[in-house]
Amino acid sequence: MKILRLILGDQLNSNHSWFKNTDDEILYVLMEVKQETNYVLHHAQKILAIFAAMRDFKSALAKENHQVIYFKINEKSNQQSFKLNLNTLFTQHKIQKFEYLEPDEYRLDHDLKEFCAEISIPSECFSSEHFYTHRTEVNEMFTDKKQWLMESFYRYMRKRHNVLMSEDGKPVGSKWNFDHENRKSWKGEPKVFEDHRLAHDHSELWNEITEAKIKSFGNHNASKFRWPLNRKEALKHLDFFIQHILIYFGDFQDAMHKDETRMFHSLISFALNTKMLSPKEVVSAVEKSYLSNQISINTAEGFIRQIIGWREYIRGYYWAHMPAFGEQNYFSHQLPVPNWFWNGKTKMNCLKYTINQSLDEAYAHHIQRLMVVGNFSLLVGINPKSLHEWYLGIYIDAFEWVEMPNTLGMSQFADGGKLASKPYVSTANYINKMSNYCEGCHYSKSERLGDKACPFNSLYWNFFITKAGQLSKNPRLAIVNKQIRDMDPNLIKDIQSQAKKIIKNIEDI
Repeated sequence: MKILRLILGDQLNSNHSWFKNTDDEILYVLMEVKQETNYVLHHAQKILAIFAAMRDFKSALAKENHQVIYFKINEKSNQQSFKLNLNTLFTQHKIQKFEYLEPDEYRLDHDLKEFCAEISIPSECFSSEHFYTHRTEVNEMFTDKKQWLMESFYRYMRKRHNVLMSEDGKPVGSKWNFDHENRKSWKGEPKVFEDHRLAHDHSELWNEITEAKIKSFGNHNASKFRWPLNRKEALKHLDFFIQHILIYFGDFQDAMHKDETRMFHSLISFALNTKMLSPKEVVSAVEKSYLSNQISINTAEGFIRQIIGWREYIRGYYWAHMPAFGEQNYFSHQLPVPNWFWNGKTKMNCLKYTINQSLDEAYAHHIQRLMVVGNFSLLVGINPKSLHEWYLGIYIDAFEWVEMPNTLGMSQFADGGKLASKPYVSTANYINKMSNYCEGCHYSKSERLGDKACPFNSLYWNFFITKAGQLSKNPRLAIVNKQIRDMDPNLIKDIQSQAKKIIKNIEDI
């Protein structure tokens, strides 16, 4: 039977059971299509990284004697659509069955199911063999529960997979969570390692992308491109991180610094989310490092929680709440994304450094995304769906299943608190504590009112004042709500006036 198997750009798992044996009756197809480059505006490096990795994956399959068809972005035969290209291949190669791996995005999952219902040949969907959990496992776990709690899921995962567990069934270190020990600011020591990742020259590929008139933004950096091409490079990078950098990750995972973009973060999320790396092998490697006394328990637990806990939980949350989740807007925020989100031209140092870093590297770590960009966006009232599309486009590791819940739920509280139990917002004080962004800023971190006052300060209080009807009963906000009740009415007026002025002149801050 002649079978055609589709591989998507985030399904580059060379260890998948599909590839254990070769068969001349099985054809694999990978496609660079405008359908995928154009549904949101993407960072240039994201397009480059996925296309380059797909091409490398195709070559690796061919070397293993698999039969591979590949559509480059500017080929005349490329109809720029999965469905159109697949239908053509069905006819050309007399295909008798179509197979594909579970897409991780609802949009593609829906499209491929619809396509399979339309075609006249049999079809079958297979697991991507990547995640710890299946799509519906998280939803099934919380079916009869009043509230979803990631911590409950995380403990369940630790026990089920015997990760950082002692023989008596208790967590190693006698605690499940060491998050409070992982919040140190960084003052220049220990030194940050030079970027050791292999540099590639993707100039020719970039020329193909521009010739195909693919729209993008950000610095393409095609001649010195450092994101991994394949599993071999990703494994080498992971090993270096564990051997040399991981020891510092726990203490400084929330720290930010204007002169250091990578800090002590792993930068493996692109390789993980394209399936070059398996989450199980990452967790195993980190646990092994702890058991061999190379890293502390707070470092091991903090890193593993992100993989076995949050990453799997977010995926399950996504599939349980789609497609309605993407349209949620609890606060009815409608402000468009400011123009300077696309060029970094703002006088606010924290946003200037974070956004310019994102434009230059297609990367920012979780606190920059949550407590700088996300914090500001929620306080001023940016439309959450528009912000989601910006996040999805700008970050190299952003695929909808992981990015949308983090943006709409965790960052923007657009689901009304189903994912995050309180809005993650702050004044300038938190940003100053965790970074040196406030040094030399046009605005003063200590002032609440006036032309030089940091916008975060009035925006923070204005947010809770104006959202009191929706947030005043939240038990986690009892202190801030009491502070507002005790606040001088004239000060409240001044704060609201200041915040209104900032939002009105958002393009000029």
